[in-house]
Amino acid sequence: MQDALGIEGFGFDMLVACSAATFALQRAYEMVKAGTAGCVLVINPELTSPQNNFRDRDSHFIFGDVATATIIEDAENCNSQHSYDILFTRAETVFSNNIRSNIGYMVNANDDDPFREYNYFHQEGRKVFKEVCPMAADHIEYSVNKAGLETGDVRRWWLHQANINMNQLIAKKLLGRMPDGDEAPIVLDQYANTASAGSLIAFNLHHEDLIAGDHGVICSFGAGYSIGSLVVRKRAAAS
Repeated sequence: MQDALGIEGFGFDMLVACSAATFALQRAYEMVKAGTAGCVLVINPELTSPQNNFRDRDSHFIFGDVATATIIEDAENCNSQHSYDILFTRAETVFSNNIRSNIGYMVNANDDDPFREYNYFHQEGRKVFKEVCPMAADHIEYSVNKAGLETGDVRRWWLHQANINMNQLIAKKLLGRMPDGDEAPIVLDQYANTASAGSLIAFNLHHEDLIAGDHGVICSFGAGYSIGSLVVRKRAAAS
């Protein structure tokens, strides 16, 4: 991508499963803040189809393929009509084997049948739900507080788009009530589970109505377990 776009500097790949996008945005923010990069293009392709067993009706229909792109740059050089200051970022990982993909080079090393069900995406859904929801709620509340805010100060929650019940439960823990679709938009019905790209799709489709000074949280969570978040504030439109 760097070569195709004629970008000078450096590029690298990183993978953090369902939190790859938020982790990458944090790395980009840190590089810009440190002065090692003036502008970072974060491209987040999620090709989930190769990891799905299409003979397993319990999982393959959940996912969709997509790619998103986000630019992080110094505030002085930003002239976008819809831009955001990053107030706080956080990344967190806790070991779990409850979401995983078993396919890899060991399939050949062990003479396994690559089409065996256990070689593809696998998750223990109830365990994931029970364990990740409170972790994500605590993670987000901590991030919001470190940004100098209370959860009631957040105008919009762009949460990971894996399971509507997870999003509603997490938002309920944060708000003390069920969120409405304007506060915590859902895009699962349009794009399915697009892994780490989901929260950024929600952000892209549901942010232009915010006004200068409004706060929002972008958060992803999933395999690893991994959780990443950014607390942002909308800037005044460039003149």
